[in-house]
Amino acid sequence: MTATKAGRREWTGLAVLALTSLLVSIDVFVMLLALPHLAADLGASSTQQLWITDIYGFVLAGFLVTMGTLGDRIGRRRLLLIGAAAFGLASIAAAYSTSPGMLIAARALLGLAGATLAPSTLALISNMFTDARQRGLAIGVWLACFMGGAALGPVAGGALLEHFWWGSAFLLGVPAMVLLLILGPVLLPEYRAPSAARTDLVSVALSLAAVLPLVYGLKEIAKHGWQPVAVASLALGLAMGILFARRQSHLAHPLLDLRLFANRAFSTALAGMMAATLLMGALMLFLTQHLQLVENLSPLAAGLWMLPAVAANGISFLLSPLLARRIRPAYLIGYGLAVSVTGLLVITQVDTVSGPVTLVAGWMLINLGAGPLVTLSTDLIMGSVPAEKAGSAAALNETSGELGFALGIAILGSLGTAVYRATLPLPASLGQSAQTASRDTLATALTTAQQIGGETGAALARAAREAFTTGMNLVALVAAVALAAMAILIARLLRHIPSPEPTPEPTAAHTSDVKASTTT
Repeated sequence: MTATKAGRREWTGLAVLALTSLLVSIDVFVMLLALPHLAADLGASSTQQLWITDIYGFVLAGFLVTMGTLGDRIGRRRLLLIGAAAFGLASIAAAYSTSPGMLIAARALLGLAGATLAPSTLALISNMFTDARQRGLAIGVWLACFMGGAALGPVAGGALLEHFWWGSAFLLGVPAMVLLLILGPVLLPEYRAPSAARTDLVSVALSLAAVLPLVYGLKEIAKHGWQPVAVASLALGLAMGILFARRQSHLAHPLLDLRLFANRAFSTALAGMMAATLLMGALMLFLTQHLQLVENLSPLAAGLWMLPAVAANGISFLLSPLLARRIRPAYLIGYGLAVSVTGLLVITQVDTVSGPVTLVAGWMLINLGAGPLVTLSTDLIMGSVPAEKAGSAAALNETSGELGFALGIAILGSLGTAVYRATLPLPASLGQSAQTASRDTLATALTTAQQIGGETGAALARAAREAFTTGMNLVALVAAVALAAMAILIARLLRHIPSPEPTPEPTAAHTSDVKASTTT
């Protein structure tokens, strides 16, 4: 595809896509706050609550690759609009659910619809912005809105749940879907691969059989440790993944073209994104628990304390493409990760009496430094594949993030839990059941301490908070060392990538030719 400068229509279309991503991201994360309210109203059991929470991520991760490739074949705008309509209807069904089963089914449909949104959106951005400099900035805008919504979710959720019923948490994304359905056909271009073939249903089944057990196994390890069921699930997912890869290598029109990984820029950027999500994303679990359970802040107050990091993240996303015009991407990513490593080292100094300022300062530095990696790696992934493979590349980008986060929770979460249990001193006067509950998690230890009361309860709560903080400190240190090594490796592997050059202004005749060739 010939690179051309994007005009007003493309930037207006980006605004619609970015606003949609912002509201959908808020909508998804608000649900975490709504869970206690809807559980009480619907009478959901603990198992049903887990499914209400997890089913969205399971279905989303399972269908990302399929939907990315499907968009390449039937049209990315068409798939995006179908997904938007489905997401809006499923959101309404979730908001007015009358039973836990109905809500679980609605959340599953939301995950299926959500799997169409991110790959289609990112692929459309790569089609709309063929100029490398403009594409990088457009991706930065989209990422800033998406990540901003994730952090604003708890704040918006707290405000909503104070004035409305729990179902309102699911309705935030509906206006965005309506806006997308109205303006999408006008502002967004259609694109489909010129040699589209029928989707191989066996490959679809194998991809689901690979991704779903992997995600399930990683989540189970994070919750219950290396139990036989979790290990068996991981083994099943890996076996199905091998079968999936073997089938793709023999198909003339594979669901996932494995030849994409032969491109060093593509594979390095994808691996870097997954590793960074593993190392930095999992730390957010410790951050939120520390603010609420150690600093004793409400969910709304904890969300407000996270806003400075959101601002740093957004600034970094927007500035990174501009800085990359003067600094090679490899070096800019390396410099950014050095800032993130500094933030992780700051978190190693957090204790139970330092207050939230030190923790939030470290988290700000982590988010500020992550901007170049996330923005430029996404741009490298999308810019290093042919136009007809953009949907597949976008799907892989999203899938790597899902798997990286799940893997990070499993590995670093397990490390933090092991340190917590190893360093938690328990009073000898505690009964066996109280000791077991206290060693489980910080939350159960604090509940046990509250039930015991008195000086023994206060000592247990203090010891549990200190043990949790020690675990968080060690996790941050491990992440800092691994991230520093990753920064050096990325800088070496991507140092051949130059800064993007400006696209020459096209002549009138050339512009007419390009418009004619892209009209659908």
